[in-house]
Amino acid sequence: MTTANWSGVFPAATTQFSEDFSVDLDATAAVVAGLVEDGVHGLIAMGTVGENNSLTAEEKRQVLARIVDTVDGRIPVLTGVSELTTDLARSYAVDAARIGADGLMLLPAMVYVPTEAELEAHIRTVAGATSLPVMLYNNPPAYRVSISLDTLERLADVETLVAIKESAPDPRRITDILNRCGDRYLVFAGLDDVALEEILLGAVGWVSGLTNAFPAESIALWDAVESGDLETARAIYRWFMPLLHLDAEHDLVQSIKLAEQVMGRGSERVRMPRMPLSGDRRAAVIGMVETARDTRPLKLPSVLAH
Repeated sequence: MTTANWSGVFPAATTQFSEDFSVDLDATAAVVAGLVEDGVHGLIAMGTVGENNSLTAEEKRQVLARIVDTVDGRIPVLTGVSELTTDLARSYAVDAARIGADGLMLLPAMVYVPTEAELEAHIRTVAGATSLPVMLYNNPPAYRVSISLDTLERLADVETLVAIKESAPDPRRITDILNRCGDRYLVFAGLDDVALEEILLGAVGWVSGLTNAFPAESIALWDAVESGDLETARAIYRWFMPLLHLDAEHDLVQSIKLAEQVMGRGSERVRMPRMPLSGDRRAAVIGMVETARDTRPLKLPSVLAH
């Protein structure tokens, strides 16, 4: 079986755009370089937050190549595989391996809602296209399909499947996966505002959106749990929670990119049909980010060492 040594905080990095909304490779590389320098343990290129489905096929390959070059082997780089058809997903998976990605984060085919048999066939086909390790991405609220426990059990014979990012809003799902599948899959928390609960229940990593704006605190939260300092973990989590809730909202991409901009780490530009936040919503998100910035918990004694 394929193995992957993945654990810790993996931000779902943003894709940056120029004023004319072309992909800004330099700005994207700068965002990624900043996250690596801040100490994240891995990185997801072109997931939901990376606006995968707003990019052309050529742009996806260009962005991945630039991110792989920027990271230069320092941490694992996984790329989202999010396409309308299985053949397009398989083609991208093959190219991602050629470009130098360390793994794939595989989504169901977009738009069409599959039967359980169709979902399984899609996963088998794409995961079998390369030798790269694959993280499945389960996000029923966003993609209207859930990877069932029965399907996970049947897929256990696919050698390249190594992990699952769990973005169902119910943390009980972590225990259900572990009870049914044991240690067959590395389980990652995938929804920011249940991340601590899922890590405590056995998730070995966290694919995070708000880490883009506050990487130090995300890593400090992870480190506190790892060291058994739950008092510090709870304090960071309570401070972070107003922002973490943004990851579960329909406008998560705009909110996270706006948070990046407020923190001086990127631009709020998004591609249509998304549009930047405006009015009361924009003011509310800016207010939350500024409050978090002004009350950062790094003064906590057990976090100072970090």
